[in-house]
Amino acid sequence: MIEQDRTHEILKRLSSGYNLPSLSPITVRLIELASDERSSVVELTELIEKDPSLAIRVLKLANSAFYKSPYPVTTLRQAIMRIGFHQLRILALSLSIKDTFPMGKVGNMDFGQFWKVSLYRGLLARSLAYELKTCEPEEAFFAGLTLEIGFLIFFDLFIKGTENPIDPGIYPLESLLEDEKRRFGINHREIGVIALHYWKFPEHIIECQSFYGEGLQSKPILSLPAICRIAGRLTALICYAKAGFQEVCDLVVTRYGLKGDTLYDALVRSLEEVEGIAENLNVQVARDKDMLALMEKANKALGELSQQIITKSQPPCPQDLPSFDALRSYGKDTEGVKFTLQAVAHEIRNPLTIVGGFVRRLARSMDPNSDKWQYMEIILKETKRLEQVLQEATQTLQG
Repeated sequence: MIEQDRTHEILKRLSSGYNLPSLSPITVRLIELASDERSSVVELTELIEKDPSLAIRVLKLANSAFYKSPYPVTTLRQAIMRIGFHQLRILALSLSIKDTFPMGKVGNMDFGQFWKVSLYRGLLARSLAYELKTCEPEEAFFAGLTLEIGFLIFFDLFIKGTENPIDPGIYPLESLLEDEKRRFGINHREIGVIALHYWKFPEHIIECQSFYGEGLQSKPILSLPAICRIAGRLTALICYAKAGFQEVCDLVVTRYGLKGDTLYDALVRSLEEVEGIAENLNVQVARDKDMLALMEKANKALGELSQQIITKSQPPCPQDLPSFDALRSYGKDTEGVKFTLQAVAHEIRNPLTIVGGFVRRLARSMDPNSDKWQYMEIILKETKRLEQVLQEATQTLQG
């Protein structure tokens, strides 16, 4: 009962704005103007010009790869027209909220890492929305960028100044939320809902905060909340060392029915775009390092698939499966042959398709003269070898 009262009091205080960073007066006014259909481009331009830092960032963003336009804008008015009133409102909210928190490492919290993770999640959400065409890509970006914003407020309330360990990678999410609820009576996503309401974010973006755990089964599979959830899983591949390629990809494909090409196109496109957007948002990103880490995970996944084949292809004994060489001597009609080939093909086909597709997609975006290309060639060669093994197994099974 005492814990429930404490949680209720925290929620009440947060709802009234207690401990929530305040937006700048210009941002507040910009949100009001961008939400008013009677507002004009001239009014918005004059307001943004009062904040030179915001004006520069709006111009940079409008000219970035984010909007994929071959024609550069040269004036703030043109930038506003390209971005659009509604997106400008969300952009101003996101930039203002980011600027209210420090950068770098403060105590046991690495704010730079938090925003790096958030940026990748936003870019992945945008790429997925672009591919799936179920919601606006720019809205998906800002929804992904601010998805875990409650974590920063949670840190200020409960962890700052303590010795509690903290990992801004937010992975695995469900385990973290359960631990927060158990220890403090509230989790950072609940705080996120209150914060985004306080900052007047659109309801469909706020809705993403509640999409986790049991909520995974209650929303349309390709809705904005689901896209942000998938983006969070894929972000773990880039930013969290313990997230395995096969584990995350299998989960995304199995639970959400995401196609492999959509998945690795989103990953590679986000890596291609991240530096330009990071500069605009003042986020430190080492893209080459992140790309190399992904390549290493892909190589590790290939090694695990190869080991699966070896394990299933040991010489026959009463309870072991036969090798491929032994299979041929038994004849193609042997039940053991069919069982073995089906097992191998079933277990490696989907992950191999995903990892192989990702590696080839990444290779197309790399410079063959770069220092990473030699490593990439090794991975491509191993991919081809495993695909040949799978093809051999399939042909034998069908024959």
